[in-house]
Amino acid sequence: MADQVDAKTVKAWLADNEELAFLDIREHGQYGEGHPFQAVPVPFSRFEPEVARLAPNVNVRMVLLDDGDGVAGRAARAAEAMGYRNVHVMTGGAPGWREAGFTLYAGVNVPSKTFGELLEHQRHTPRISAEALKQAQEAGENLVVVDGRPFTEYRRMNIPGGICCPNGELALRIQELAPDPATRIVVNCAGRTRSILGAETLIALGVPNPVVALENGTQGWFLAGLELERGAARRHSSSLPPAALLVERAAHARDMAVKAGVGFVKADEVARWLADEARTVYLLDVRTPEEYAAGSAPGFQHAPGGQLVQSTDQWVGVLRGQIVLADDDGIRAPMMARWLAQLGHRVAVLEGGIAAGASLPRSKSAPRWQGQPLQTIAAAKLAEAIAGSTIAIVDVRAAFEYRKAHIPNAIWGIRPRLDRLMSMVSGRHVVLVADHADTAALAAAELGAAGGREVGVLAGGVDAWADAGFPLVATPRLPADADCIDYLFFVHDRHEGNVEAARGYLAWEQGLIAQLDGQERGVFRLS
Repeated sequence: MADQVDAKTVKAWLADNEELAFLDIREHGQYGEGHPFQAVPVPFSRFEPEVARLAPNVNVRMVLLDDGDGVAGRAARAAEAMGYRNVHVMTGGAPGWREAGFTLYAGVNVPSKTFGELLEHQRHTPRISAEALKQAQEAGENLVVVDGRPFTEYRRMNIPGGICCPNGELALRIQELAPDPATRIVVNCAGRTRSILGAETLIALGVPNPVVALENGTQGWFLAGLELERGAARRHSSSLPPAALLVERAAHARDMAVKAGVGFVKADEVARWLADEARTVYLLDVRTPEEYAAGSAPGFQHAPGGQLVQSTDQWVGVLRGQIVLADDDGIRAPMMARWLAQLGHRVAVLEGGIAAGASLPRSKSAPRWQGQPLQTIAAAKLAEAIAGSTIAIVDVRAAFEYRKAHIPNAIWGIRPRLDRLMSMVSGRHVVLVADHADTAALAAAELGAAGGREVGVLAGGVDAWADAGFPLVATPRLPADADCIDYLFFVHDRHEGNVEAARGYLAWEQGLIAQLDGQERGVFRLS
């Protein structure tokens, strides 16, 4: 049974030298409204598969935090069933953290966002306003706008004329996008962090071009009353710079990484780390999605470099765990490792890159979880069965997806609150509607325990239902806002024309530094 631990003890553990998985098991909306600075989100709705990925060593010291509602105890039992041996529940949950005098931070990816603000404050990152950029474009000045976000984000909206080149690729690809050293390079993202980090990456690399960050990114452009482009497809190619330039940049990237405290390790050393049952190790491939899909090394997760720095807690759930990055060029991994080291992480680069990782063993202390396969039911069969009184349809998709369209009479539920549906499912056949097999498997176990007589899942989900010609209904106000614990309202519509949301988001980013206490500020190692 998991031990109880209070907020002050957890605060002390955050500052010691041992590994710690401090996991906030509340849903996305709850987490985003306020969480401890270094807590990593692992929503209970997808707890088992996510905790296995984010805390891949069953021996790690783990603390689970909820909303003071007992859900952490349920997560602790699930973790122990997976083999975790050192699990704790923080008494009082997030409210207890605040009552102990500690800050709860709104938003997501808070350490990375704070790092960007600290970096700009220290380095005085050169920047250009949206209005000034627009004037320069209209005047035909020699410049290129480089969008440092992934292609999927870029296609939603971008600065007119901008070219997609994610931050993790900038050091490798910038020669192609700005071959003339006189070309001014403007790096943008949707807000602030990736604009700052992208510009500082190129400045640190020593490119001869003038480099600036677009102040407040696409949101700054929108707030200036300018039109964004949508659906653009411009992006960097897969071509590489000349061999001599690659060698020069790899040497420079390595030197900068070493100065930031990054180690360069051979595969046999990483193998020893993986064999150490007291150590958490993350193997991360920082190349593009296309390169990763074409072939990586066993055990390596895909973590495109720019996004890894922007949202490290989506890949790394254990403070002071050992991160190992790999590429195939000797440039991208060192550049990203340098940022991670300054973010306070223990990080190394694998000598020989992805090819050297091919022979690495798997960790001996990996957690074990595998969702039980569910019986599927086709849309037509479900439509026939609905007429019977023994069927209960439970939709476990995101609340706002349910609001947009769901099967008539389907009940919305999310795993932490499925126990509230007991009277509706007890003794009935339950058919789940889900977007992910893991989510369905976890919900099925909860509902079975609540008295569901038989639990299955709709094959193909709502898309299959609609494709079969059956109706869907929308309920824009149901579930009620208070029940949408998986939705973060404070960033709602900032990219959809909501001026106040955009301004509020930018003010949130710029206000992060002022909230830091000494311990939280000490996490970073800016050089």
